[in-house]
Amino acid sequence: MRIPPLAFERPAGGSSSDQTRPLTKEERNLSHSMILHEDEDLYVLNKPEGLAVHGGTKTHRHVDALLMGLAVELGERPRLVHRLDRDTSGVLIIAKKRLVASSLGRLFATRSVRKVYWAAVKGVPKPAQGRIDVPLVKTGTFEGDRVRAAGEDREDAQRAVTNYAVIDKAPPALAWVSLKPVTGRQHQLRAHMAHIGHPILGDNKYGGDLDLPEAMANKLHLHARRITFPHPRGGKVDVTAPLPGFMRDTWKYFGFDPNRYDEGPDGGL
Repeated sequence: MRIPPLAFERPAGGSSSDQTRPLTKEERNLSHSMILHEDEDLYVLNKPEGLAVHGGTKTHRHVDALLMGLAVELGERPRLVHRLDRDTSGVLIIAKKRLVASSLGRLFATRSVRKVYWAAVKGVPKPAQGRIDVPLVKTGTFEGDRVRAAGEDREDAQRAVTNYAVIDKAPPALAWVSLKPVTGRQHQLRAHMAHIGHPILGDNKYGGDLDLPEAMANKLHLHARRITFPHPRGGKVDVTAPLPGFMRDTWKYFGFDPNRYDEGPDGGL
């Protein structure tokens, strides 16, 4: 008896036309423009706001498609190690080889990867530093997935922990905060900040897009600023991503200076 191979058993790089097509000039320029760090094992990218990590029904331009194109050059498709929401900008790790992806995946699972996000939130959190330890549960709506706080007695609730600190503020309108996720749940930072009454500016899923000043872009003000992790071959990778233009404009409008907070091992946080 002969059983045909299943669709997911294609060799690395795949066999479909999308997976073997080389990058166009525009895609190549986009790929190179995102690279913050590259070595023989990995890339660290600065993903722009609005670029999805994975494809979907109506999403044809995404990071994973670019990696399929790179497979033509590298002989093996690079692999996403983690993900960011479409509207979140900042550092994203890509492994060039399967074994490197597995090694980095274990680091994420053991929480050996340190991530720092910067965000502008509505209002000013009090106290100025805190820990949000609130379980989350995912719900589906006609507008897409949402997560919300849930009681620990719910079987489908997942523990989620976020440390936050106010870096600067422009009361009563907003604050610039540093966010350090201890766990890595979907929409965790967005849901946690909304839960304590300070949604991230421009967040159309959790109320951060309401009543914004006209001078501000109605975009999600959440940026994966810095990532630090042990390199699989030894040593440490420590990469910082510059703020996207619309967030720089917001910082300038409220008199925030991002250059003041990038000194020292903790990036001034």
